[in-house]
Amino acid sequence: MKIARITATPLNVPVRIDLAGAQRETTLSLVLTEVESDSGLIGHGMTAITEEEVVAAVIREVAAPALIGADALATEALWDKLYWLLSPRGQTGYASHAIAALDTALWDLKARALEVPLWRLLGGARARVPVYATFGFGFFDREQLAAAARHFVARGFHRLKMTVGNHALARRDEPRPLEEVIREDVRRVAAVREAVGPDVQLYLDANCGLDLFHAARLAQTVEEYDITFFEEPITQNDVPSMVELRRRTKIPLACGQNEGLAYRFRDLLVQRAADVLQPNVTISGGYSQCVKIAGMAQAFNVPIDNGGAWPFHNMHLHAGLANGGLVEYHYVAVLVLQQIFDGLPVPKDGWLDLPDAPGLGFAPNAERVRELARLPTSHGKGKA
Repeated sequence: MKIARITATPLNVPVRIDLAGAQRETTLSLVLTEVESDSGLIGHGMTAITEEEVVAAVIREVAAPALIGADALATEALWDKLYWLLSPRGQTGYASHAIAALDTALWDLKARALEVPLWRLLGGARARVPVYATFGFGFFDREQLAAAARHFVARGFHRLKMTVGNHALARRDEPRPLEEVIREDVRRVAAVREAVGPDVQLYLDANCGLDLFHAARLAQTVEEYDITFFEEPITQNDVPSMVELRRRTKIPLACGQNEGLAYRFRDLLVQRAADVLQPNVTISGGYSQCVKIAGMAQAFNVPIDNGGAWPFHNMHLHAGLANGGLVEYHYVAVLVLQQIFDGLPVPKDGWLDLPDAPGLGFAPNAERVRELARLPTSHGKGKA
């Protein structure tokens, strides 16, 4: 089965949020890929949390010409070819996103060709996965944040994640002293814990928005609120700083969702810089590389969870592997995906059931994708 056609469609999808008394309009960007075989079978993939036009151009103008005519089932050979084409000296960033978008499509195509669900092709360890809801965004005030937490608990979610740090390092020009940001974070964490009680697991995510000093101050202050893990506390997932932060706080640390190549996860593991690793198939080189990252984590007895959103692609990895973990049900990202894909599963009581259909078990709605692709691209667009 040969690769006959590859497409990449950049999208900047508008989202209207209406929850807990807060109304907000934003956008999230992503790239949809299609890999079509000479038999007419099509696999779909994606990447996100990047500049969609750049990644789409890399796929169309550099990667696609190199893959046309290749064996569509040879995912390992194709991943290696893409690595040496796009990342010959270990670069991450746009190249890794492009590889992830193509690799996810190739695995969808392979599973469709073999007429099995992708999670079964990856190992078939379980038919359902636990999820946590990312609900607590910076645009909520404290009262809205607490109301949103209660809303998701009422929907059956027992694991909740909220953002902290409010992109403090990236927005130092406003100015907003970091000390003020983390003091407000402490009050917000306290409000959520009071709203949901002691039995709901609570996770924090700083989106790489703090330095070591302020991340440690925040972590030490909120330890009393029983935080399950603190995700991406430090800019760049800086390994020495993560090691030091683990020493200073009792809260487990998680990171990895935006790392593009396996050596970054190796360094985190060898230096014992994180308690939980978070490879994301739409960012961290697709299924081909995330399976290897999961294997490294298993060898170190370090758990893996999905961070960085896009649950319906990542659920296949965590259902396929014996050491699969939690899947992130990111509220805003899910609103985006619901505009694009048909056949998405709905979580129930904190779990997602995996589809029995071949491949991913869902596919883009071509008409809606065409409509979204015609929308004008705006600057300053949001990221998941």
